Amino acid sequence: MATTNDLKNGMVLNLEGQLWAVVEFQHVKPGKGPAFVRTKLKNVESGKVVDKTFNAGTKVETATVDKREMQYLYNDGTSFVFMDNSTFDQIEIAPDAMGSVPDFLLENQDAVVATNEGRVLYVELPPAVELLVEHTDPGLQGDRSSGGTKPARLETGREIQVPLFITSGEKIKVDTRDASYLGRVKA
Repeated sequence: MATTNDLKNGMVLNLEGQLWAVVEFQHVKPGKGPAFVRTKLKNVESGKVVDKTFNAGTKVETATVDKREMQYLYNDGTSFVFMDNSTFDQIEIAPDAMGSVPDFLLENQDAVVATNEGRVLYVELPPAVELLVEHTDPGLQGDRSSGGTKPARLETGREIQVPLFITSGEKIKVDTRDASYLGRVKA
């Protein structure tokens, strides 16, 4: 248990049986009336963001979220299998806990797996990954002035927009948060 005075960004609270991460908080002392804490909370599982106000000093239940570096091994058709890098234990993660992670996940790639009381909450990739462009149509000559983009299919099967100069077989950097092209990978 902690009080609202102990809140920090990233702290995870257990409110009404659901886990909420503190995105931001602000202590407010109005000239009249009691002090309070205004927070923005993000549901750890669904990603929903809500605003919630607490009276100053109110007790809140904190949750322990264990984040571990794990290596993705394979997909057995029903779940994704990860191995803990320190203990070598393997865990299976259901596809619904993975979100959009499989769009950028290759075998033997490291990811952070967050758990609470043995239950997997989410899987987090690094902000950028390097992937091979499996197929993209050639860019049209003279189409450069618009600074346009074209669709490209990555080795994971995900399709993203890339600049016209990118060709099939090139390795590119992709932002895992919004699936945007970040640049070529220097060989």
